[in-house]
Amino acid sequence: MRSLGIGFSIAVALCVVGFGTVPTLILQAPTEPVMGFVQKIFYFHVPCAIMLFLSTFVCAGGSIAFLFKGSERGDRLAAAAAELSVLFGVCVLTSGPLWGRKAWGVWWQWDARLTSSLLLFLMMVGYLIARRYGGMAGRKLSAALALFAAINVPLVYKSVDIWRTVHPQTTVVPKLDPRMRPAFWSAFLLITLVWALLLTIRTRLEKTRAELAALRLEAEELAEMSEAR
Repeated sequence: MRSLGIGFSIAVALCVVGFGTVPTLILQAPTEPVMGFVQKIFYFHVPCAIMLFLSTFVCAGGSIAFLFKGSERGDRLAAAAAELSVLFGVCVLTSGPLWGRKAWGVWWQWDARLTSSLLLFLMMVGYLIARRYGGMAGRKLSAALALFAAINVPLVYKSVDIWRTVHPQTTVVPKLDPRMRPAFWSAFLLITLVWALLLTIRTRLEKTRAELAALRLEAEELAEMSEAR
């Protein structure tokens, strides 16, 4: 794999610095009076949920490029983003119940936000399964599934405003205590940077795999031509 460049190295360095400073900012942020210390999961949970949404939209964008323009680059981007959707979906569906157990007294509630989030996660898992085991039509089938997943994202986000739910509403971040904002936005920027690095690496890996497959096919054709002579 070719060098990812100086920008990538700078981003990695910023991540290292971020992992050293952001936890300190979170610990120093005021403790929420109702939920107590467990509320600090918020600084991880919400950015991961945003990355889940963003990954799904990127996957859908790449899928559109593949379906309507035959873009192999778009297909590689979609595949990489789908894996990140599943990764951050696991983070959301793990950190959420940990937080909810303390806040609600139960690990899980089948309310609108939690159920729609689980559905989104399962759709992205379905994307990966269809892509891997769907045969010749697997890539197109998974691309179509990505579009349905992207349509589900606004429903997940607005579900707390449309239906009665135990989950906090979408006004939490705008109304966040000013003393908590440095910790939250620092955590958000760090997780966004990690997301961008992972997407870059995974997309580059898919490109390298495609190039190796093309070289292997070319080598096999040359070998067949040599044998024919």
